Amino acid sequence: MPDLNCTYKPPPVKCNGFDPRAFRWAQTMRLAVEEVNQNLELLPNYTLGYKIFDSCAYPLTGQRAAMAVLNGMSEDDSPMCSGASPLLAVIGESGSAQSIVVSRILQPFRIPMISYFSSCACFTDRTKYPTFFRVIPNDDYQVKAIAQLLVRFNWTWVGVVRGDHEYGRFAVQGLMRELQGTSVCVAYQEMIPLLYNQQRALEIMQVMRRSLARVVVVFSAEGEMTPFLRDYMKQNITGIQWVASEAWVTASVFTGKEYYPYLGGTVGFGIRKGYISRLSNYLETVNPQRYPNNMLLPSCSGQESPLKQHSAYLNTSSPRVAYNVYKAVYAIAHSLHNLLMCQPGSGPFKNQSCAQSDNVLPWQIQYYLQEVKFIIAGEEVNFDLKGDSIPYYDIINWQRGTSGNIEFVNVGLFDGTKPAGEELVIQEDMTMWAGDQMSVCSASCLPGSRKAVRRGEPVCCFDCVPCDNGKISNQTNSIECTFCPEDFWSNKDRTACISKKVEFLAYDSLGIALTVTSVVGACLTIVVLAVFFYHRNTAIVRINNSELSFFILFALTLCFLCSLVFIGEPTFWSCMLRHTVFSITFSLCISCILGKTLVVLAAFTATRPGENIMKWLGPKQQRAIIFSCTLVQVVICGAWLIDAHPYPSRNTKYERSKIILECSVGSSLAFWCVLGYIGLQACLCFVLAFLARKLPGNFNEAKFITFSMLIFCAVWLAFIPAYISSPGNYADAVESFAILASSFGLLFCLFAPKCYIILLKPEKNTKQHLMGKEKK
Repeated sequence: MPDLNCTYKPPPVKCNGFDPRAFRWAQTMRLAVEEVNQNLELLPNYTLGYKIFDSCAYPLTGQRAAMAVLNGMSEDDSPMCSGASPLLAVIGESGSAQSIVVSRILQPFRIPMISYFSSCACFTDRTKYPTFFRVIPNDDYQVKAIAQLLVRFNWTWVGVVRGDHEYGRFAVQGLMRELQGTSVCVAYQEMIPLLYNQQRALEIMQVMRRSLARVVVVFSAEGEMTPFLRDYMKQNITGIQWVASEAWVTASVFTGKEYYPYLGGTVGFGIRKGYISRLSNYLETVNPQRYPNNMLLPSCSGQESPLKQHSAYLNTSSPRVAYNVYKAVYAIAHSLHNLLMCQPGSGPFKNQSCAQSDNVLPWQIQYYLQEVKFIIAGEEVNFDLKGDSIPYYDIINWQRGTSGNIEFVNVGLFDGTKPAGEELVIQEDMTMWAGDQMSVCSASCLPGSRKAVRRGEPVCCFDCVPCDNGKISNQTNSIECTFCPEDFWSNKDRTACISKKVEFLAYDSLGIALTVTSVVGACLTIVVLAVFFYHRNTAIVRINNSELSFFILFALTLCFLCSLVFIGEPTFWSCMLRHTVFSITFSLCISCILGKTLVVLAAFTATRPGENIMKWLGPKQQRAIIFSCTLVQVVICGAWLIDAHPYPSRNTKYERSKIILECSVGSSLAFWCVLGYIGLQACLCFVLAFLARKLPGNFNEAKFITFSMLIFCAVWLAFIPAYISSPGNYADAVESFAILASSFGLLFCLFAPKCYIILLKPEKNTKQHLMGKEKK
């Protein structure tokens, strides 16, 4: 840049170096103009003229060129306005930063411009850039395509590098907007200075080297990337998967063999490839002799062989930006043609007028540009209301060629006109990648776990937490674990819901043990009953009221057998019978014992002559006592069954991994009432027997009744806390055990001493011995 200290006239801008691509673009424009002028059907009797300015890919020089073209003079002339130029439209600029400057200068004059390489999304703002058109897709579509590519290959931790210009700034903003709500996070954002600074570039490379992000998205122009990548290669950084923007993805300067170890596998979205039939031959005919006034041509004889740096100029195998230049020229030509073909009285302007063919104004050309539609090389060209063209990209992959250099291979496409989710098409089997494809902050969470975001870090950095019991996740990277349905539970890996294990007091080891014990107890009771029946005429049976003894043994048999109702899967009828049968049989048994206690107490307390208490406790009265006491329990059970009867239920609260089948008592009040009534009977028996424990006689049955009631009460007092604290099927086992334990206690305490005398000491089975009146 010249010294602009405003103390003297600045010298003209000098562009250092030679860009063969830009020169080819300029020649493509000249070819297109010549074709239009030779076309007898397009703009007949009219000739297009042009003037080419070099902006040197810099905004300030672009501004000087724009001022010069408006004034109809060269860049070397005085910048003071000297007159108007017959300018109708501008083709350019290449970079977005330059186009912003040029567009703002042209805007007051309403001169339309068509850019062939400015893709910044900022140009969609028609209030700021009302005269801007372009034949390259808007960057909003490019960043959408890049975002879909990142998501497609699960690259969730990426770096972003951009140039120091509007193109890079708006592209990064658009990418961040597209990545919102996806699984992709940006590890870092770095900026390459517009005026290249090696120290700053090395700092960026250190960030890239240290980061876990192995995928780097770059929005930059070829000019900034060239020195940056040269320094990058000197740092010997490899394994980076580059994602290139359209601004450099087809840059031929990076096709040398030396670039492949560092850039091989790069993927990006390039401008749609076109076809220009005459371009190759035309470029070869350009020489100083044919175009003596072309300042862009260096002096040569025409016999020199093309140098390596000229290969980019002559490479017409896949014209992309040049094809855009070609389309831009034809867009202006077709617009001007439509303007000149306007029929008076049917025009688009005031009073349906047409433009004057000898005085065409730029704003009139802009109107026709907005409406133009034509087909070139099989492609339809038109502009939407924002001046954008059809969003279409080729997916370019950098692969090793046969000579070891880099070749740009088309492996897919992005068509922005397709429905959402169908725009991106890529042939993965044809794509070559750079090194390891894992670019994540945290490894994926496998099914059976969920993501837990680390505090203060991006959402892509997370820990994998196993799902809790009863929850599952059957997808990778699940955000949360889902509960299993009520009757299901998570498997060991927490990846699927399986049916809960159903438990009840079944005929397993515990159930079989209780069943055997119950049957043994019942059989033993029947044996005792048989012994008593066989020896019913002996003294010990007769004195101890054989009828009541038979009642007690019958009731005890039922008590042993009623424990069987607690074993097996609960059903409607088994739940109804469990507590009612148990309570009634035990009430019958205790009522019989109560009757016997009253008889014993009455027999030994009738001491006064003529007082016969036993007449009030005869067999009928005893039966009445038993019936009455049992009837109370029957009434309680009947009320229980009518009001809120027991029913089978599925308990999933105690142990969530299992379904415990149990019998709900229905009414807790009724349940404790039946137990309380049995306890009341037992306590009354215990008190009465305790009072009669010291009555005379060698065989005072009151002692055995006292002891049996003591065991009975102890068992059922211990049962209460054990029953309440036992889960599900164990509660049934506890109740069954209490029934068996109390039944065995009554059987042995009441009948073991008598059986001992009957079977082993028959000599003591006499009235005299039992009454304590035996002679010594």
